[in-house]
Amino acid sequence: MGRQGSGKGTQCVRLVEAYGMVHVSTGDMLRSAVASGTELGREAQAVMDAGNLVPDEVVNGIVAERLAMPDVVEHGVILDGFPRTPVQAQALEGILGSVGTPLAGALNLDVPVDVVIGRMLERGRVDDTEEAIRLRLDLYESETAPLLSWFEDRGMLRVVDGLGSEDEVFGRLCTIVDGILA
Repeated sequence: MGRQGSGKGTQCVRLVEAYGMVHVSTGDMLRSAVASGTELGREAQAVMDAGNLVPDEVVNGIVAERLAMPDVVEHGVILDGFPRTPVQAQALEGILGSVGTPLAGALNLDVPVDVVIGRMLERGRVDDTEEAIRLRLDLYESETAPLLSWFEDRGMLRVVDGLGSEDEVFGRLCTIVDGILA
């Protein structure tokens, strides 16, 4: 977890390579639906263009379908961009329970707001205008930040300093993941 632009996607790819798990990015799944022009894609596009988060029921359905696939069941999963709310976290517990996989922990990459805004503007995605970025960060603070408390209350939250080189952050993450998997 972490603010948009905190490096979650980059670090997820590295963790997947190191641990042999499957990387599931809700952002990638939503952008794919938008690109393919499906009904869900059109709905998601309108919501994202306004700088808002896609509704829980839509995201939960997409994630549930993906987590039931054999590669995830066999190798485990690193989720990128999900859950974003306590409601989604509760849904995730149910989804994972239905496929016999426990929720092992939650990692939060902690990166200051000014740093993530700069990173997001540099990557040049169509939905990354400064206005939309600020709206998403405001939504993160009001809607997603309570998720940190949800995981912390269950003893599952690990906060990771997201500043520094990719290698430095990756080293910190691996230390924590090794502890979770031990």
